[in-house]
Amino acid sequence: MNHNKIPGKKLTSEAIIADHLGRGPDMVLQPPGDGWCLSRWRQFVGSYDLPALPTPLFVVHIGGKPRVRTWMQGSWSESFSAPSQATIVPAGQSTRWLVDGELDVVTFSPDMAAIQGTPGLDKARRMRFAFSDPLGTALTQQLLAECYEERTPERAIYIDTLLAALKAHVTYGSRQRPAQAIPTADCSAYRVHNVINSIQRNPGADHSLEDLAARAGLTSSHFCRVFKKATGESPHQFVMRVRLERAQQLLVQTDLGLGELSDTLGFASQSHFTRIFRQATGRTPSAYRRNKGSATLQ
Repeated sequence: MNHNKIPGKKLTSEAIIADHLGRGPDMVLQPPGDGWCLSRWRQFVGSYDLPALPTPLFVVHIGGKPRVRTWMQGSWSESFSAPSQATIVPAGQSTRWLVDGELDVVTFSPDMAAIQGTPGLDKARRMRFAFSDPLGTALTQQLLAECYEERTPERAIYIDTLLAALKAHVTYGSRQRPAQAIPTADCSAYRVHNVINSIQRNPGADHSLEDLAARAGLTSSHFCRVFKKATGESPHQFVMRVRLERAQQLLVQTDLGLGELSDTLGFASQSHFTRIFRQATGRTPSAYRRNKGSATLQ
């Protein structure tokens, strides 16, 4: 399969990617006459060089190992892409990727005429690697799931609606808003959302139940009920999971000693950190670091 050698064929970003990977996407969604194209790709361990593409790509990492790096400024990036993170690859820029395990991503290429003069085009002029875009990720995952179901007339309308929402999101521009920019409301869901964000931003802070409930403006018992309904976990379980996920990143991406790392993440002691980490991953922090993150939270 060599799309570059088809005379007169206008090369798409998807055709170029398929040519260089040696295989096409697992799934493609492109309504007739639509310049937008959504594709699912599954690759495995290896280093992949991609040439400059004619359109920018909105990429959502939906599955596989959280160990994908890109070549930046003469070396592999210190940060990793993990499932639920997004990347924007600008048009005209060649890229290199290092995959340490199975990779499952969705690419979304825009209709260039539709995004001319929009914030989305401005955002796509530079490489943005492994950033958080909850709305774009959620729309992509839901859209992908629906594509594998039987396409009834009702589901076709739903898929088209999700696709239109994703187009609008990409066209508008995947941008982060500070929490204070979102209008407040006297509802528990909004308050719990703010608490969740504060834990994820700073997992090592003192997140006692009383403190978390106070931030939400709720009693401790009411906060526990609302929080578990929203997340499926108790506040303590959620805090520990976020701390352990951050610990996994720091063990692989930094040289912090275990004592400093446990202090940074709010564990009572290094021995407490080691015990909790081993219970969750099946390995000690030192073993996890030596094996460069071959374990996952259980």
